[in-house]
Amino acid sequence: MKDRDPTRQRRCKRLYACLLIVLGCLPASAKSRSGVGDRPVVLGVYKDWSAYSRGDGDRRVCYALSAPKAKEPAGIRRDPAYFLVNDWPGRQSKAEAEVVPGYTYKEGSTVTVQIGTDKFIFFTKNEGRAGGAWVLNPADQEHLLRALRSGITAVVTGTSKRGTNTKDVYGLSGVGEAMNRIHDACGM
Repeated sequence: MKDRDPTRQRRCKRLYACLLIVLGCLPASAKSRSGVGDRPVVLGVYKDWSAYSRGDGDRRVCYALSAPKAKEPAGIRRDPAYFLVNDWPGRQSKAEAEVVPGYTYKEGSTVTVQIGTDKFIFFTKNEGRAGGAWVLNPADQEHLLRALRSGITAVVTGTSKRGTNTKDVYGLSGVGEAMNRIHDACGM
């Protein structure tokens, strides 16, 4: 049965287009190691989140992805931003949270992810023109995943290389279903 909800169709198309842009920004070394050159397969769209897989064997990765519902400051130029949860079976890494801000981070800066009253600190790393952030304290990962499943929004704040403070708001509706789907697809 075809999905006739135009809002959902637009969201899916927008997320897929943004995903292709993000994949194009990754360094060549990351593409060859992780199978990023493989075309992503859409596993499903779950409200604010979508699930994807790509690669095979040890290079297989499954990921849940969302684009921000709101970005501040408005009008600044940057690449698309995302919040992801990744499964890497070849690395035996399940549900690794990641933030892609659409810019390079200020050197040595951290990112804060707030879900309700819970705050999580992420460390940052830049490769070329792309920045990324991951949970600083591995012991916080499970707490973060529970907060994602039970929360309404995730507010992500970071600082660009130019010193611009940003705030991105991600809807969490559908994140649980998207994570379940990637775990099933990657057998984790």
